[in-house]
Amino acid sequence: MQHDAHARHDHDGHGHGHGHGEHEGHAGPASHSGPEGHGGHHSPGEASWSMAAKATLHCLTGCAIGEILGMVVGTALGWGNVETMILAIILAFFFGYALTLRGILSAGVAFRTAFKVALAADTLSIAVMEIIDNGVIALWPGAMDAHLSDAVFWLVLALALAAAFVITTPVNKWMIGRGKGHAVVHQYHH
Repeated sequence: MQHDAHARHDHDGHGHGHGHGEHEGHAGPASHSGPEGHGGHHSPGEASWSMAAKATLHCLTGCAIGEILGMVVGTALGWGNVETMILAIILAFFFGYALTLRGILSAGVAFRTAFKVALAADTLSIAVMEIIDNGVIALWPGAMDAHLSDAVFWLVLALALAAAFVITTPVNKWMIGRGKGHAVVHQYHH
C-alpha cells in the first residue's frame, strides 16, 4: 500500500460551528489576553470534550485530505511505500495547516501572524495523528502492500483515522484546557 493514513488535524473546533452572535461584545483578538484565550470564556482546565472533538475533527480532515492525495500521487507515480508515506505525511501537515490558515486569514489577520498561529495550534495535534495513523497502517498485516483499488486499503485507512481521532482528542482537550492549540485559533473567530 503505497500510502499512509494520516488524517488528523483536529483543531479543537474553536470558532468552528459557533455563531457570531455568541461572540458579540468582544473587541477582537487583543481583548483575548492571557491563557484563558477568550476573555474568561474558557479558563485553563475548562475545555469540553465537544470542543476537543471538533478541533480534532478539523485536524483530521486536513490530514485525511493530505494523506489520500499523497497516496494517490505516490501510487500513480509508481513510488515505493516509504516515498509515498513521506509525501502523504508532508501533505497531511500542509492541508492541516491550510485549513486553519484559511479561517484565520478570513478574519483579516496578516499571513505571517496567521502562519505562526496555525503552527502553534496544529503541530502537536497533526503529529500525534500522523504517528497513530501511520503506525496502524505500518503494523496492519498487508496494509502497506494494498493498492487504492483494494478494499483492505480503505478499511485500514478508515480504522487508522478513527484510532487517530480517538487518541488525539484527549491531547487536544488537554491543550485547549491550557489555553494552547485551538484555544489560540478561537480568538480570531468572531
